[in-house]
This record gives sequence, structure tokens and C-alpha cells, in this order.
Amino acid sequence: MMNTLNDKDIKAIISKMSNIMTENKDWLTELDAAIGDGDLGLTMPRGFSSASETVNSLEETDVGKILAKAGMTIAQTAPSTMGTLVGSGFMKSGKAVKGKQELGLTDMTDLVAQFVEGIMARGKAKPGEKTIIDSLHPAVQALQKAVEENKTLSEGLQAAYDAACQGVEDSKDMIAQHGRPAYYQEKSRGKQDPGATVGMLILKAFVDYMNG
Repeated sequence: MMNTLNDKDIKAIISKMSNIMTENKDWLTELDAAIGDGDLGLTMPRGFSSASETVNSLEETDVGKILAKAGMTIAQTAPSTMGTLVGSGFMKSGKAVKGKQELGLTDMTDLVAQFVEGIMARGKAKPGEKTIIDSLHPAVQALQKAVEENKTLSEGLQAAYDAACQGVEDSKDMIAQHGRPAYYQEKSRGKQDPGATVGMLILKAFVDYMNG
């Protein structure tokens, strides 16, 4: 039973994120076209694909440095609001686990918490405003609970992903406060948030990898 993730695992998970974003590009475009500018299905696959290529060519075992490099690559190759936010998240989470060769559940909890912090600092959003935070913040809470309950890494990540899926569902009832979706105000209610969906797909990569 895998209870830690090492550098090879993290590189493989980033590749999985790239595959998942590409598989879901039409869905992301459709969600984003409803309340955004419809480019999410282009920018996310591009950013994650570049991140995957970059980290897999690194001779690096420091997990924090791998994550930071992924973040920088996404920010550069997906020049968009979401690219900048996700890139900031990865860079901040990389700082949180810098110097570590492997991650257990507690490290993973810090990683996702700092990912959220990085995005909130950059995008000035908070939970409940119909953004990527609305899937990732519940995931952090689920991870913290899993740590308290001495769950395995696999159980913790599954709980985080389930919480993110629920967060995406909950985002439908929210009114957008940021970026282009904010123009839609009341009309944004009832629509699934594209950013929250990206957050959920990032966590899906961890769960798929653990289950694979």
C-alpha cells in the first residue's frame, strides 16, 4: 500500500493531470464559454502538457522543486488568469514541501493548503465566490480531517477528491464575484464554475494515480 509519494510519483501525477485536462478539454471549453471567455479548454491542456514535459526531463528528486517548476511552466505556457492562478498555487505548494523527497498525508495536506493560499493571495478570492477555491478549500478540510483520523494517504486523497466534487456541485448555486463570470452576476447562478472544475480535475489525477 502506497503511503507516500516520491519524486517519480509526483512527476507521473503531473503527467496524469496533463492527460486529464486534455481528455476534458471540450467540457472545460463548454463550461467556460457559458460564463467566461471559453479558452480554458485550450489553456489548461497546454499548460499542463508543458509542465509534464518539463518536470519529466528534470533530474530532480526534491518534490518541492518539481512542483515549483511545474507552476512556473504553467504560468508561462498558459498565459491566462487560470494559468497564473494555478501556476501560483503550484509554486506556493512547492515552497511548502521544499527539501522533501517524499510526501505523506500530512505533507500532502500542507501542499494542498498552500496551493489554495497561493491562489487566494494571487486572485484575492475567498471561498463562496464561485472560483477554483470552491473545490480546493473543501478538499483541504477533508485532508485535515483525514490527518486527525489517522487515515491512509489513499483514503485522505479520496476524501479530498470527493469533497472537491461536492464543492463543484455547490459552486452552481453561487454568484460569480471575480473575472469575466462576475459580469454575469445573477445569471451565473445555476452554472457550474469552470475554475472549480479545474481544481477537482487536479485532485482527480492524484486519486487515479493511487488507484492505478
